[in-house]
Amino acid sequence: MTQLPDGRYIDDAPYERDIGAEARHADLDVPNWVLVWRRFKRHKLGLVSGLFLLISYLLLPVAGTIAPYTANERHADHLYAPPQGIHLFHDGKFIGPYVFPITSEVDLEDYSWKYVADLDSPAKLSFFCEGSYYKLAGLFKTNRHLFCAPEGATVFLFGADRLGRDVFSRILYGAQLSLTVGLVGITVSFVIGIVLGSIAGYFGGFLDWVINRVIEILRSLPELPLWLALSAAVPSHWGPVSVFFIISIILGILDWPGLARAVRSKFLSLREEEFVRAAEMMGAKPARVIRRHLLPNFLSHLIASATLSIPAMILGETALSFLGLGLRAPAVSWGVMLNDAQNLASIEIYPWTAIPMLPIVIVVLAFNFFGDGLRDSLDPYET
Repeated sequence: MTQLPDGRYIDDAPYERDIGAEARHADLDVPNWVLVWRRFKRHKLGLVSGLFLLISYLLLPVAGTIAPYTANERHADHLYAPPQGIHLFHDGKFIGPYVFPITSEVDLEDYSWKYVADLDSPAKLSFFCEGSYYKLAGLFKTNRHLFCAPEGATVFLFGADRLGRDVFSRILYGAQLSLTVGLVGITVSFVIGIVLGSIAGYFGGFLDWVINRVIEILRSLPELPLWLALSAAVPSHWGPVSVFFIISIILGILDWPGLARAVRSKFLSLREEEFVRAAEMMGAKPARVIRRHLLPNFLSHLIASATLSIPAMILGETALSFLGLGLRAPAVSWGVMLNDAQNLASIEIYPWTAIPMLPIVIVVLAFNFFGDGLRDSLDPYET
Protein backbone atom coordinates (compact mmCIF):
# COMPACT_ATOMS: atom_id res chain seq x y z
CA MET A 1 0.00 0.00 0.00
CA THR A 2 1.49 3.37 -1.05
CA GLN A 3 0.45 6.81 0.26
CA LEU A 4 0.13 9.59 -2.30
CA PRO A 5 1.03 13.27 -1.55
CA ASP A 6 -2.62 14.18 -1.22
CA GLY A 7 -3.09 11.58 1.50
CA ARG A 8 -4.79 8.88 -0.60
CA TYR A 9 -3.60 5.30 -0.67
CA ILE A 10 -3.25 3.00 -3.63
CA ASP A 11 -2.78 -0.76 -3.70
CA ASP A 12 0.46 -1.50 -5.53
CA ALA A 13 0.09 -5.30 -5.23
CA PRO A 14 0.14 -7.15 -8.56
CA TYR A 15 -3.25 -7.44 -10.18
CA GLU A 16 -4.77 -10.87 -9.76
CA ARG A 17 -7.47 -11.99 -12.15
CA ASP A 18 -10.61 -13.57 -10.83
CA ILE A 19 -10.22 -16.80 -12.76
CA GLY A 20 -13.38 -18.26 -11.25
CA ALA A 21 -15.50 -15.33 -12.44
CA GLU A 22 -13.99 -15.52 -15.93
CA ALA A 23 -14.77 -19.23 -16.09
CA ARG A 24 -18.35 -18.58 -15.07
CA HIS A 25 -18.75 -15.88 -17.72
CA ALA A 26 -17.15 -18.10 -20.37
CA ASP A 27 -19.54 -20.88 -19.45
CA LEU A 28 -22.49 -18.60 -20.12
CA ASP A 29 -21.04 -17.13 -23.31
CA VAL A 30 -22.01 -20.11 -25.45
CA PRO A 31 -24.82 -20.67 -27.96
CA ASN A 32 -28.23 -21.38 -26.50
CA TRP A 33 -28.41 -24.87 -28.01
CA VAL A 34 -25.26 -25.83 -26.09
CA LEU A 35 -26.89 -24.82 -22.81
CA VAL A 36 -30.03 -26.75 -23.76
CA TRP A 37 -27.96 -29.84 -24.58
CA ARG A 38 -26.09 -29.64 -21.26
CA ARG A 39 -29.34 -29.50 -19.36
CA PHE A 40 -30.92 -32.23 -21.44
CA LYS A 41 -28.01 -34.61 -20.75
CA ARG A 42 -28.79 -34.42 -17.05
CA HIS A 43 -32.23 -35.91 -17.76
CA LYS A 44 -31.02 -39.49 -18.22
CA LEU A 45 -34.41 -41.03 -18.94
CA GLY A 46 -35.18 -38.38 -21.54
CA LEU A 47 -31.76 -38.84 -23.16
CA VAL A 48 -32.15 -42.61 -23.46
CA SER A 49 -35.69 -42.18 -24.81
CA GLY A 50 -34.49 -39.64 -27.37
CA LEU A 51 -31.76 -41.98 -28.62
CA PHE A 52 -34.27 -44.84 -28.85
CA LEU A 53 -36.71 -42.72 -30.89
CA LEU A 54 -33.92 -41.44 -33.14
CA ILE A 55 -32.79 -44.99 -33.91
CA SER A 56 -36.40 -46.11 -34.44
CA TYR A 57 -37.08 -43.41 -37.03
CA LEU A 58 -33.74 -43.96 -38.78
CA LEU A 59 -34.58 -47.65 -39.18
CA LEU A 60 -37.99 -47.03 -40.76
CA PRO A 61 -36.72 -46.80 -44.38
CA VAL A 62 -34.81 -50.11 -44.00
CA ALA A 63 -37.50 -52.02 -42.09
CA GLY A 64 -37.90 -54.40 -45.02
CA THR A 65 -34.21 -55.21 -44.94
CA ILE A 66 -34.24 -56.07 -41.22
CA ALA A 67 -37.44 -58.13 -41.49
CA PRO A 68 -36.85 -61.71 -42.67
CA TYR A 69 -40.22 -61.76 -44.48
CA THR A 70 -42.52 -59.26 -46.14
CA ALA A 71 -45.52 -57.91 -44.27
CA ASN A 72 -48.16 -60.12 -45.88
CA GLU A 73 -46.06 -63.19 -46.70
CA ARG A 74 -48.00 -66.26 -45.57
CA HIS A 75 -46.83 -69.69 -44.42
CA ALA A 76 -49.84 -71.98 -44.72
CA ASP A 77 -48.11 -74.78 -42.80
CA HIS A 78 -47.25 -72.58 -39.83
CA LEU A 79 -50.51 -71.02 -38.64
CA TYR A 80 -50.10 -69.67 -35.10
CA ALA A 81 -46.49 -70.89 -34.98
CA PRO A 82 -44.88 -70.04 -31.61
CA PRO A 83 -41.81 -67.79 -31.24
CA GLN A 84 -38.57 -69.47 -32.19
CA GLY A 85 -35.34 -68.87 -30.33
CA ILE A 86 -32.00 -68.29 -32.03
CA HIS A 87 -29.25 -70.53 -30.66
CA LEU A 88 -25.47 -70.47 -30.98
CA PHE A 89 -24.29 -73.79 -29.54
CA HIS A 90 -25.37 -77.31 -30.46
CA ASP A 91 -24.13 -80.41 -28.64
CA GLY A 92 -21.56 -78.25 -26.87
CA LYS A 93 -20.11 -76.82 -30.09
CA PHE A 94 -20.40 -73.29 -31.43
CA ILE A 95 -21.96 -73.47 -34.88
CA GLY A 96 -23.27 -69.90 -35.23
CA PRO A 97 -26.83 -68.58 -35.17
CA TYR A 98 -29.40 -71.25 -35.98
CA VAL A 99 -33.01 -72.30 -35.35
CA PHE A 100 -34.68 -75.67 -35.06
CA PRO A 101 -37.15 -76.56 -37.85
CA ILE A 102 -40.69 -76.97 -36.58
CA THR A 103 -43.58 -79.07 -37.83
CA SER A 104 -47.26 -78.56 -37.04
CA GLU A 105 -49.68 -80.96 -35.41
CA VAL A 106 -53.37 -80.53 -34.54
CA ASP A 107 -54.28 -80.99 -30.89
CA LEU A 108 -57.77 -82.48 -30.96
CA GLU A 109 -58.28 -81.89 -27.23
CA ASP A 110 -58.36 -78.10 -27.36
CA TYR A 111 -58.47 -77.77 -31.17
CA SER A 112 -55.28 -75.78 -31.43
CA TRP A 113 -52.04 -76.01 -33.38
CA LYS A 114 -49.06 -77.60 -31.68
CA TYR A 115 -45.54 -77.43 -33.06
CA VAL A 116 -42.70 -79.86 -32.53
CA ALA A 117 -39.09 -78.79 -33.01
CA ASP A 118 -36.59 -81.09 -34.69
CA LEU A 119 -33.77 -80.82 -32.14
CA ASP A 120 -31.43 -83.01 -34.19
CA SER A 121 -31.37 -80.82 -37.32
CA PRO A 122 -30.19 -77.26 -36.55
CA ALA A 123 -30.83 -74.88 -39.44
CA LYS A 124 -28.14 -72.19 -39.66
CA LEU A 125 -29.31 -68.70 -40.54
CA SER A 126 -28.06 -66.90 -43.63
CA PHE A 127 -27.10 -63.23 -43.53
CA PHE A 128 -27.57 -60.62 -46.25
CA CYS A 129 -29.49 -63.24 -48.14
CA GLU A 130 -32.10 -63.17 -50.89
CA GLY A 131 -35.77 -63.53 -50.03
CA SER A 132 -39.09 -62.02 -51.02
CA TYR A 133 -39.10 -58.72 -52.90
CA TYR A 134 -39.94 -55.45 -51.17
CA LYS A 135 -39.33 -51.75 -51.75
CA LEU A 136 -36.42 -50.22 -49.89
CA ALA A 137 -37.50 -46.83 -48.49
CA GLY A 138 -40.62 -47.25 -50.63
CA LEU A 139 -38.62 -46.54 -53.80
CA PHE A 140 -36.18 -49.28 -54.78
CA LYS A 141 -37.26 -52.87 -55.37
CA THR A 142 -34.91 -55.42 -53.82
CA ASN A 143 -34.97 -58.87 -52.22
CA ARG A 144 -31.96 -58.51 -49.90
CA HIS A 145 -32.68 -59.27 -46.23
CA LEU A 146 -30.49 -59.02 -43.15
CA PHE A 147 -31.06 -62.65 -42.19
CA CYS A 148 -33.10 -65.58 -43.49
CA ALA A 149 -33.88 -69.14 -42.54
CA PRO A 150 -32.61 -71.92 -44.86
CA GLU A 151 -34.91 -73.91 -47.10
CA GLY A 152 -37.27 -76.09 -45.08
CA ALA A 153 -37.05 -73.97 -41.92
CA THR A 154 -38.62 -70.77 -40.64
CA VAL A 155 -37.51 -67.99 -38.32
CA PHE A 156 -40.44 -66.53 -36.36
CA LEU A 157 -38.83 -64.43 -33.61
CA PHE A 158 -42.24 -63.33 -32.25
CA GLY A 159 -44.28 -66.21 -33.66
CA ALA A 160 -46.81 -66.24 -36.47
CA ASP A 161 -50.43 -65.04 -36.61
CA ARG A 162 -53.63 -66.78 -37.72
CA LEU A 163 -52.62 -66.58 -41.38
CA GLY A 164 -49.06 -67.74 -40.85
CA ARG A 165 -47.53 -64.27 -41.19
CA ASP A 166 -44.40 -63.40 -39.21
CA VAL A 167 -45.33 -61.10 -36.30
CA PHE A 168 -41.80 -59.66 -36.02
CA SER A 169 -41.74 -58.64 -39.69
CA ARG A 170 -45.23 -57.14 -39.47
CA ILE A 171 -44.26 -55.09 -36.41
CA LEU A 172 -41.34 -53.58 -38.35
CA TYR A 173 -43.53 -52.78 -41.35
CA GLY A 174 -46.30 -51.50 -39.08
CA ALA A 175 -43.88 -49.06 -37.46
CA GLN A 176 -43.57 -47.27 -40.80
CA LEU A 177 -47.23 -46.24 -40.67
CA SER A 178 -47.81 -46.02 -36.90
CA LEU A 179 -44.78 -43.81 -36.26
CA THR A 180 -45.32 -41.67 -39.36
CA VAL A 181 -48.99 -40.95 -38.66
CA GLY A 182 -47.94 -38.97 -35.58
CA LEU A 183 -45.61 -36.74 -37.60
CA VAL A 184 -48.22 -36.02 -40.28
CA GLY A 185 -50.96 -35.42 -37.70
CA ILE A 186 -48.84 -33.11 -35.56
CA THR A 187 -47.88 -31.08 -38.64
CA VAL A 188 -51.55 -30.48 -39.47
CA SER A 189 -52.36 -29.74 -35.83
CA PHE A 190 -49.50 -27.26 -35.44
CA VAL A 191 -50.24 -25.36 -38.63
CA ILE A 192 -53.88 -24.85 -37.67
CA GLY A 193 -53.21 -24.28 -33.96
CA ILE A 194 -50.39 -21.78 -34.43
CA VAL A 195 -52.18 -19.79 -37.16
CA LEU A 196 -55.51 -19.49 -35.34
CA GLY A 197 -53.92 -19.06 -31.90
CA SER A 198 -51.66 -16.29 -33.21
CA ILE A 199 -54.57 -14.45 -34.82
CA ALA A 200 -56.69 -14.70 -31.67
CA GLY A 201 -53.90 -13.64 -29.32
CA TYR A 202 -52.40 -10.84 -31.36
CA PHE A 203 -55.44 -9.17 -32.90
CA GLY A 204 -58.08 -9.96 -30.25
CA GLY A 205 -61.54 -8.49 -30.67
CA PHE A 206 -64.13 -10.24 -32.80
CA LEU A 207 -61.63 -12.70 -34.31
CA ASP A 208 -60.58 -13.75 -30.83
CA TRP A 209 -64.22 -14.28 -29.83
CA VAL A 210 -65.01 -16.42 -32.91
CA ILE A 211 -61.90 -18.61 -32.58
CA ASN A 212 -62.54 -19.14 -28.87
CA ARG A 213 -66.11 -20.22 -29.52
CA VAL A 214 -64.91 -22.74 -32.12
CA ILE A 215 -62.34 -24.08 -29.64
CA GLU A 216 -64.97 -24.44 -26.93
CA ILE A 217 -67.33 -26.28 -29.27
CA LEU A 218 -64.64 -28.73 -30.38
CA ARG A 219 -63.40 -29.35 -26.83
CA SER A 220 -66.96 -29.99 -25.62
CA LEU A 221 -67.48 -32.84 -28.08
CA PRO A 222 -66.54 -36.36 -26.89
CA GLU A 223 -63.29 -37.22 -28.62
CA LEU A 224 -63.65 -40.92 -29.40
CA PRO A 225 -67.20 -40.76 -30.87
CA LEU A 226 -66.10 -37.82 -33.02
CA TRP A 227 -63.13 -39.83 -34.29
CA LEU A 228 -65.42 -42.72 -35.08
CA ALA A 229 -67.92 -40.53 -36.91
CA LEU A 230 -65.30 -38.87 -39.10
CA SER A 231 -63.46 -42.14 -39.77
CA ALA A 232 -66.68 -43.92 -40.72
CA ALA A 233 -67.25 -41.24 -43.37
CA VAL A 234 -64.08 -42.32 -45.22
CA PRO A 235 -65.14 -44.29 -48.33
CA SER A 236 -64.35 -47.99 -47.98
CA HIS A 237 -63.06 -48.24 -51.57
CA TRP A 238 -60.18 -45.81 -50.94
CA GLY A 239 -56.67 -47.22 -51.04
CA PRO A 240 -54.42 -47.62 -47.96
CA VAL A 241 -52.37 -44.51 -48.76
CA SER A 242 -55.45 -42.29 -49.09
CA VAL A 243 -56.93 -43.66 -45.86
CA PHE A 244 -53.59 -43.10 -44.09
CA PHE A 245 -53.48 -39.41 -44.98
CA ILE A 246 -57.16 -38.89 -44.21
CA ILE A 247 -56.76 -40.48 -40.76
CA SER A 248 -53.67 -38.33 -40.13
CA ILE A 249 -55.53 -35.18 -41.12
CA ILE A 250 -58.52 -36.12 -38.94
CA LEU A 251 -56.27 -36.62 -35.92
CA GLY A 252 -54.52 -33.32 -36.60
CA ILE A 253 -57.74 -31.36 -37.06
CA LEU A 254 -59.15 -32.60 -33.76
CA ASP A 255 -55.93 -31.93 -31.82
CA TRP A 256 -55.35 -28.23 -32.58
CA PRO A 257 -57.68 -26.51 -30.04
CA GLY A 258 -55.37 -27.14 -27.05
CA LEU A 259 -52.34 -25.74 -28.86
CA ALA A 260 -54.30 -22.75 -30.21
CA ARG A 261 -55.43 -21.83 -26.71
CA ALA A 262 -51.84 -22.05 -25.38
CA VAL A 263 -50.53 -19.87 -28.23
CA ARG A 264 -53.31 -17.33 -27.67
CA SER A 265 -52.60 -16.97 -23.95
CA LYS A 266 -48.87 -16.55 -24.58
CA PHE A 267 -49.41 -13.93 -27.27
CA LEU A 268 -51.78 -11.96 -25.05
CA SER A 269 -48.93 -11.48 -22.57
CA LEU A 270 -46.15 -10.94 -25.12
CA ARG A 271 -47.91 -8.39 -27.32
CA GLU A 272 -47.64 -5.77 -24.58
CA GLU A 273 -43.87 -6.19 -24.24
CA GLU A 274 -41.60 -3.30 -25.20
CA PHE A 275 -39.78 -5.16 -28.00
CA VAL A 276 -43.14 -5.86 -29.70
CA ARG A 277 -44.23 -2.23 -29.38
CA ALA A 278 -40.86 -1.09 -30.74
CA ALA A 279 -41.21 -3.36 -33.78
CA GLU A 280 -44.72 -2.05 -34.45
CA MET A 281 -43.58 1.58 -34.16
CA MET A 282 -40.83 0.88 -36.69
CA GLY A 283 -43.47 -0.19 -39.19
CA ALA A 284 -43.27 -3.98 -38.93
CA LYS A 285 -46.38 -5.67 -40.27
CA PRO A 286 -48.36 -8.04 -38.00
CA ALA A 287 -47.15 -11.12 -39.90
CA ARG A 288 -43.52 -10.11 -39.35
CA VAL A 289 -44.09 -9.30 -35.68
CA ILE A 290 -45.66 -12.70 -35.12
CA ARG A 291 -43.03 -14.58 -37.14
CA ARG A 292 -39.86 -12.79 -36.02
CA HIS A 293 -40.65 -11.57 -32.49
CA LEU A 294 -43.49 -13.53 -30.88
CA LEU A 295 -43.11 -17.12 -32.09
CA PRO A 296 -39.36 -17.39 -31.28
CA ASN A 297 -40.16 -16.53 -27.65
CA PHE A 298 -42.66 -19.39 -27.63
CA LEU A 299 -40.59 -21.91 -29.58
CA SER A 300 -39.44 -23.99 -26.62
CA HIS A 301 -43.04 -24.63 -25.55
CA LEU A 302 -44.01 -25.57 -29.11
CA ILE A 303 -41.20 -28.12 -29.40
CA ALA A 304 -42.08 -29.73 -26.08
CA SER A 305 -45.78 -29.77 -26.99
CA ALA A 306 -45.00 -31.53 -30.27
CA THR A 307 -43.11 -34.36 -28.58
CA LEU A 308 -45.93 -34.80 -26.05
CA SER A 309 -48.69 -34.70 -28.69
CA ILE A 310 -47.25 -37.31 -31.07
CA PRO A 311 -48.09 -40.20 -28.67
CA ALA A 312 -51.73 -39.11 -28.67
CA MET A 313 -51.71 -39.31 -32.48
CA ILE A 314 -50.22 -42.80 -32.40
CA LEU A 315 -52.77 -43.98 -29.85
CA GLY A 316 -55.57 -42.40 -31.88
CA GLU A 317 -54.56 -44.29 -35.04
CA THR A 318 -54.18 -47.48 -33.02
CA ALA A 319 -57.65 -47.11 -31.50
CA LEU A 320 -59.33 -46.40 -34.84
CA SER A 321 -57.54 -49.26 -36.61
CA PHE A 322 -58.29 -51.60 -33.71
CA LEU A 323 -61.99 -50.78 -34.07
CA GLY A 324 -61.82 -51.33 -37.82
CA LEU A 325 -62.37 -47.66 -38.74
CA GLY A 326 -58.78 -46.60 -39.36
CA LEU A 327 -56.23 -48.20 -41.61
CA ARG A 328 -57.38 -51.43 -43.18
CA ALA A 329 -55.69 -54.48 -44.65
CA PRO A 330 -53.58 -54.87 -46.71
CA ALA A 331 -52.05 -51.85 -44.95
CA VAL A 332 -50.02 -52.87 -41.91
CA SER A 333 -49.94 -50.84 -38.72
CA TRP A 334 -49.82 -51.75 -35.05
CA GLY A 335 -53.53 -50.97 -34.76
CA VAL A 336 -54.36 -53.24 -37.71
CA MET A 337 -52.33 -56.02 -36.08
CA LEU A 338 -54.24 -55.61 -32.83
CA ASN A 339 -57.48 -55.72 -34.79
CA ASP A 340 -56.48 -59.21 -35.93
CA ALA A 341 -55.95 -60.18 -32.27
CA GLN A 342 -59.36 -59.21 -30.89
CA ASN A 343 -60.37 -62.79 -30.17
CA LEU A 344 -59.60 -63.29 -26.47
CA ALA A 345 -59.84 -67.06 -26.83
CA SER A 346 -57.09 -67.00 -29.46
CA ILE A 347 -54.90 -64.76 -27.28
CA GLU A 348 -55.32 -67.18 -24.39
CA ILE A 349 -54.09 -70.07 -26.54
CA TYR A 350 -51.61 -68.08 -28.65
CA PRO A 351 -50.45 -65.18 -26.41
CA TRP A 352 -47.77 -64.01 -28.85
CA THR A 353 -50.48 -62.58 -31.12
CA ALA A 354 -50.81 -59.73 -28.56
CA ILE A 355 -47.10 -58.80 -28.82
CA PRO A 356 -47.92 -55.72 -31.04
CA MET A 357 -49.11 -54.03 -27.84
CA LEU A 358 -45.52 -53.86 -26.56
CA PRO A 359 -44.05 -51.49 -29.21
CA ILE A 360 -47.03 -49.17 -28.74
CA VAL A 361 -46.45 -48.98 -24.98
CA ILE A 362 -42.69 -48.57 -25.36
CA VAL A 363 -42.90 -45.84 -28.02
CA VAL A 364 -45.57 -43.85 -26.16
CA LEU A 365 -43.54 -43.98 -22.93
CA ALA A 366 -40.38 -42.97 -24.83
CA PHE A 367 -42.12 -39.95 -26.34
CA ASN A 368 -43.46 -38.89 -22.93
CA PHE A 369 -40.04 -39.21 -21.23
CA PHE A 370 -38.34 -37.43 -24.13
CA GLY A 371 -40.92 -34.64 -24.04
CA ASP A 372 -40.50 -34.18 -20.28
CA GLY A 373 -36.72 -33.94 -20.61
CA LEU A 374 -36.96 -31.55 -23.55
CA ARG A 375 -39.47 -29.34 -21.75
CA ASP A 376 -37.26 -29.12 -18.67
CA SER A 377 -34.14 -28.32 -20.68
CA LEU A 378 -35.86 -25.65 -22.80
CA ASP A 379 -37.53 -23.92 -19.86
CA PRO A 380 -35.40 -20.84 -19.08
CA TYR A 381 -36.88 -20.61 -15.58
CA GLU A 382 -36.03 -24.20 -14.62
CA THR A 383 -33.48 -24.30 -11.84
